[in-house]
Amino acid sequence: MTIKLGVPSKGRLMEKTFDWFAARGIHLSRSGSDREYAARVEGLEGVELVLLSAGEIPRELDAGRIHFGVTGTDLVREKLALWARSVEEIESMGFGHADLIIAVPKCWVDVDTLDDLDAAAAQFRASHGFRLRIATKYHRLIRSFLRDAGVADYQLVDSQGATEGTIKNQTAEAVADITSSGETLRANHLKVLSDGLVLGSQATLFRSRMAKLHNDDQMIMDKFLSMVGSKVKESK
Repeated sequence: MTIKLGVPSKGRLMEKTFDWFAARGIHLSRSGSDREYAARVEGLEGVELVLLSAGEIPRELDAGRIHFGVTGTDLVREKLALWARSVEEIESMGFGHADLIIAVPKCWVDVDTLDDLDAAAAQFRASHGFRLRIATKYHRLIRSFLRDAGVADYQLVDSQGATEGTIKNQTAEAVADITSSGETLRANHLKVLSDGLVLGSQATLFRSRMAKLHNDDQMIMDKFLSMVGSKVKESK
């Protein structure tokens, strides 16, 4: 049978993933044009490469349709409510670093912490008659983070585009988004709250706890784990 490995289908994340596996003796490559999703694996028999978007990989791991997948820790924890039940972190890969943060306009000189944000949110609601809006793609993570911090008077508004631009467009008063260099935040005159780091994310190799193994799959999986340097040897 085969072990299915899901990796990002394009861009620098795909290239760095290929390099990471190549350094461990597993050579991944596309076998068609850039518009095709055909791929091949050399260096280990019994592994099938599946090219997916990074956002699809958590779902496929959770469904057990792939055995391993490379994606960001932020995506797994956002998309899978009880992620540790269905997937397992195998290896942090050392690239794709980004932080999920909460940021507010720089002109909010009295707002530096989550407690300040909570106070500002209460004042905002009293003044405007509706809750302070935080634009984000990460509803699950942000809601949980703010609940734990005791921030109450806010509403999350969905942003699937340029989140940092929502404040300028007056569709939100604050943002919660992924940032790597911080340049976009600075360009939009935003500052990260001093305690506003929600999650530090990076590309990570995950194993599905839901994927079934057949016949010689366990042997292939053990060899795969040995080559990528993981000490995890057991199936679910």
